[in-house]
Parts: sequence; C-alpha cells; structure tokens
Amino acid sequence: MKITEPPRTPAQRKAELLDRLEREIDIWVATADSDGVPCLVPLWFVWHDESAWLCTRLTNPTGRNLRDGRRARLALGDTRDVVLMDGEVDTFPLREVPQGAVEAFRTKTGWDPREDHASYAFFRVRPHAVQAWCEKHELPRRHLMRDGTWVV
Repeated sequence: MKITEPPRTPAQRKAELLDRLEREIDIWVATADSDGVPCLVPLWFVWHDESAWLCTRLTNPTGRNLRDGRRARLALGDTRDVVLMDGEVDTFPLREVPQGAVEAFRTKTGWDPREDHASYAFFRVRPHAVQAWCEKHELPRRHLMRDGTWVV
C-alpha cells in the first residue's frame, strides 16, 4: 500500500489481518522480566481458536517471561504494514497442550515440539487488543479489537 492510496476500512484490515495470521509463520514476541528488562524474539506461531500459539523452552528468557509475566505483545509486518497484538498468556507443558493446538502448530510449521526436548512448552496468547495500520493515514482507525472484543 502506498500513502497515495485511500485508507483501508476497518473491515478490510481485519480480513487482511486474519489472512496474515493464517499465512505467516513468524511473529515478533515482546516480553519483560520481573525487573522490566525487555526481551524481543521472533518465534513460529499458529493462529488457532482465536489465539496465537507459540512454543519455546521454559529455560530461556522468553519462556520464563511468558510463563511468569503472563502478558506479551506480538507484532507482524514492517513499519509500513503493522499489526500489534497485546494479550494474556497461558502456559501449557507439552503433555497438557490441547491436541487441536499442537496439531495446528505441527501442520503449519512441520515441527512437533513434543518429539523434541522436555523443556519446551506451548503458550497461548489470547488477544485483548489488536491494532493494524499501513502508513500514517490509517492511524486514526487502527484499533480492531479492544478489551478482547473485535470492534469491527
């Protein structure tokens, strides 16, 4: 999209966002530890049952931050096609992750963490706020979800 094009409607943005969540494999994951030290990493993800499902080791900073802080900010896109998602995190040890989520993750990524190291866990990020915009002219109507409810 170029800034000379008219802004997309919120409904168009939501449709494009949902398409991207199905299509893209990597998402930026921002967390912080109990001292507020930030951590930003890309992880594979799957969008399943209105949540983003991530997998990483509980022994690394991201895994600990997701488990202990129970909040994350996820981001897609570059600076001209932005998606920001703030959400609450639930942690699932490998033996407790819902079968549908792990199968969706395996199908999309080709990797089943249950067959890897025991220190892996799944994390469900349930969004409570979602923003999407391309360029400055879409900023005024960028909020697609507030308080866990789609506003579109």
